[in-house]
Amino acid sequence: MGVSIFPALPEISDEELATIGAILQRWRGFSLAVYKDTCMKRRVAIRIRSTRSSDAAAYCDLLSRSGQELDLLQKSLTIHVSQFFRNHSVFEKLRMEVIPELFASRTDRRDEPLRFWCLGCAGGEEPYSLAIMLREFFGREIRHERVSLLATDIDDKTLQAARAAEYDEGRFKEMPVELRERYFRQDGRLFRLVPEIRDMVVFQRGDICNPEEYVPSDLVCCRNTLIYFARPEQERILNRIADILRPGGILVLGKSEVLVGSSRGRFAPVCRTERIYRRIS
Repeated sequence: MGVSIFPALPEISDEELATIGAILQRWRGFSLAVYKDTCMKRRVAIRIRSTRSSDAAAYCDLLSRSGQELDLLQKSLTIHVSQFFRNHSVFEKLRMEVIPELFASRTDRRDEPLRFWCLGCAGGEEPYSLAIMLREFFGREIRHERVSLLATDIDDKTLQAARAAEYDEGRFKEMPVELRERYFRQDGRLFRLVPEIRDMVVFQRGDICNPEEYVPSDLVCCRNTLIYFARPEQERILNRIADILRPGGILVLGKSEVLVGSSRGRFAPVCRTERIYRRIS
């Protein structure tokens, strides 16, 4: 059997994770309490290895002295990598059935925008995919009706990257080539999104754990974000989304995510396979 060239990740005890959590809470106001311990321990261990710290205690010492490492750790704990039109069958379902119904249901409140919200937007791939889909397939509707597309994330540097809208080729594995050619301009190894799509999305900092930051919406995408949270917090997040969705509003989860606890009584499935749900109460 071959020997890995990568050193094993260090073990993190509950006490050591609590110490790291206290440092983050004190200097960044960021709480680890709502996240899954196993997920957080693995990501902290990767930072310990990356910084060549000898153990968790040495890493805590580094973390107490380095604002840069605090930023890097927070980013590694919260970021999730995405792609344009990730799980493209979800976007097909939205395009063919869900979004046409949303536009059609607005006969009594056309003075308000149709509001889309991407929670935990990472590098912007998901909200920009929605924007491209709206521009490509709902051009007539968005010329006559106001549409709001909000994207939030807790990490400021991730949001800066999202606003810059420059991506390497690896982010386009599920995006049709003709759409990439139509809406991106290549500059060296990067592809830059055209302004007409970039300007459709408003990015702002948002903490998914803060109920005061939830905004009324018609469709909420919360894909591949819940998986990082402990089950009680997942239930709270899902109920907060139900609270701010308009009657009949749509929730889209990631492929490995499900409704939990009391939130199961607040949504009805639109498509179980694609994890698309409609608010019912």
